[in-house]
Amino acid sequence: MSEARGATGIAAPAGARAAAGRSGEALVSASATLSGWFQEEAAQRRLFLWLPVFFGAGVLAYFAADSEPWLPAPLAGAAVFALAADHALRRERMAAFRLATALAFLFAGFAVASLRTIWVDAPVLERTWSGKATAFVETIDVREGSARLLLRLASAEGLTDATRPQRVRITMRGQPDFVAGASLALTLRLLPPPRASEPGGYDFAREAYFQRIGAVGNAVSRPAVIDAVDAPWIAHLNAWIDRGRNRLTERIATAIGGANGAVAAALITGKRGLIPESANDDLRAAGIYHVVSISGLHMVLAAGLFLWSLRAVLALFPSIALRRPIKIWAVCFAIVGAVAYDMFSGSEVATERSLIMTLVMLGAVLFGRPAFAMRNLAIAALIVMMREPSALLGPSFQMSFAAVAAMIAAFEKRSGRMPDFTSKSDAPPNWSDRLALILGAMLVTTLIASLATDPYATFHFHRITPYGLIGNLLTIPLVEFVVMPSAVFGVLAAAFGLDGPIWWFMGQGIGFMMSVAHWVASLPGSTQMTPAFGAGALLLMTLGLLWLVLWQTPMRFAGLALSVLGLAFAFTGARPDIIIDRQGQALAYRSAQGGLDVLNAKSNFFGVSQWLTADADARQARDPALQGAGACDATGCIGRLRDGRTLALILDPRIAAEDCGRADIVVTRFWRPMARRRSGWRRTRSPSCARRAPRPWTGHGHGRRALPRRHRSRAARQTPSRRPRSSSAIEAIQYFRIKLTSLPWMRTRSGPKIRVS
Repeated sequence: MSEARGATGIAAPAGARAAAGRSGEALVSASATLSGWFQEEAAQRRLFLWLPVFFGAGVLAYFAADSEPWLPAPLAGAAVFALAADHALRRERMAAFRLATALAFLFAGFAVASLRTIWVDAPVLERTWSGKATAFVETIDVREGSARLLLRLASAEGLTDATRPQRVRITMRGQPDFVAGASLALTLRLLPPPRASEPGGYDFAREAYFQRIGAVGNAVSRPAVIDAVDAPWIAHLNAWIDRGRNRLTERIATAIGGANGAVAAALITGKRGLIPESANDDLRAAGIYHVVSISGLHMVLAAGLFLWSLRAVLALFPSIALRRPIKIWAVCFAIVGAVAYDMFSGSEVATERSLIMTLVMLGAVLFGRPAFAMRNLAIAALIVMMREPSALLGPSFQMSFAAVAAMIAAFEKRSGRMPDFTSKSDAPPNWSDRLALILGAMLVTTLIASLATDPYATFHFHRITPYGLIGNLLTIPLVEFVVMPSAVFGVLAAAFGLDGPIWWFMGQGIGFMMSVAHWVASLPGSTQMTPAFGAGALLLMTLGLLWLVLWQTPMRFAGLALSVLGLAFAFTGARPDIIIDRQGQALAYRSAQGGLDVLNAKSNFFGVSQWLTADADARQARDPALQGAGACDATGCIGRLRDGRTLALILDPRIAAEDCGRADIVVTRFWRPMARRRSGWRRTRSPSCARRAPRPWTGHGHGRRALPRRHRSRAARQTPSRRPRSSSAIEAIQYFRIKLTSLPWMRTRSGPKIRVS
């Protein structure tokens, strides 16, 4: 027995040592495998592809900054790490070189974003203004019964040069009797550009800032044409281009007629104002709205048509085709044509981004390099972010680069692995085989692009289109082989007045496309609304996608885990219990039924519609049932949260004392003086509710506290600033927890703690 015990006592440590040895060997083997994969990626120069990622991280960090940074700081950081990278490279310390290079690009992204903000800085209207003004008309977008004008103000009553916005966007009733390039005298009512209706939502103010648009509003009087006012040459160029766009838009819309004519015109000139809302809804539900938004698809097709057309014509002359570099000539012609198409279509941010991507790829062809390569995409991303850093925060940049990167990753250096849809015989492929190959390739690429872009579409638009694959398969071939070639030849024939038959032919293709869109939109469940989720979840999914597409070795599949984790956060995110508009006049709260009830929705129908969409609620903002069990009158509103607490919205300061006495949570936009004692804030003689912090919430962490999860409030108020901010970027970096009492128009009697998400 003692021998057995001794044997057992000796065998146990030996087994433990053996297990430990096996674990150590497994770790060493895994480490060696990972190191080998990384060295293989480095040998294939795949590390370069991560430089735009670090550059973009710097841009994102800039937009998340609490205040405007000191510019020399990021510039110094970029310079220091660039010198460190050079020093490490000279000493052949590759690990240090790679780390220093990545950090140099991160600081460079931060610095470029700061420089861009300084470069475009222009006056922004701080409060509502009405008065007489004179202005130069840069662009005119005609709509049904109205028109939207982009004006460059020459003078504005009561506003100095330092406070007068350079450019304003206004709406006027009726159709204008003038053209772009005219000088006007009119009475305007202008407001500051609206901020996001909710944190993480679309921020028009940020987009307007980078376009030097300092105000929006409407024309109170009928504009009168006056003698020419001073305007820079770029404004005259924009007006000249816009006149041509409007003439061609009118020509196409008249020749084809109806909604089909409006869609056809939008494909060529980018003027979408004439498209009926019902047609827009059908296109969105079918997942093909990108067809009428001039972006990568149109730019690539246009450049390809220019290249193919010239090369096909030159190939008809053997003496030229065999002796001259007709391919180079055709590429140069395609570059000129793509630039002209960008300018003529309005040169919007999405179009310019697509142009840069196309030019980089055409440049690769020009120098004998592969065009459809991940390195070219990385270079294009860097150029776009250097030119327009704020584009990183928008859906256009995110969706287009995600789709192209996913398709390149699926097919680069894998032509043998592409699904084979042709016959297995040795006979030459016939038309049916070629058609099967084309349809198969379209199916695969559409599926890949949809999977890559769905997270961004869901985050920004709060909806998914399950039948988008069907809509794209049925319409994209038509766009590629009928609609876009007709558009190119129609524009060329318009110069000779022979474009009528071509527009008719194009209209037939557009008509079939709209029929498909209407059919897909009419299918049950064609549009599924999804609740909003945090930017942190989107960042995880983005990192997972990048990890999956930028690497080629098996370690790429770790990106799937990151994507799944991001999806888990997206699906388990908590919805807000209270949403308050930035004026403090409308409020939504989660009722006992689990949905949103809205108080005083009439004060902000647009904001309410955004809240409902973000909550996956299909009701309309003007639906009387939105008020639910709440009650409103001229002085205020009252409602009850799902935990039984009473919520009051004060619209008249004379009822403040009454509501503070009976409500658990009081929301008001009126200030009242406070006094303080040792135990905290106390009520003064004024009929107001006690508050704890006089500082308004800016969305940047002021008054941050750790708070319980009983209530979650989403507020859209931010401090006025000419510097654009991104609540999405901020939310992605940190979660802000703040007392309800720290908002200037939100006061509490009993001090419940609410999280702002």
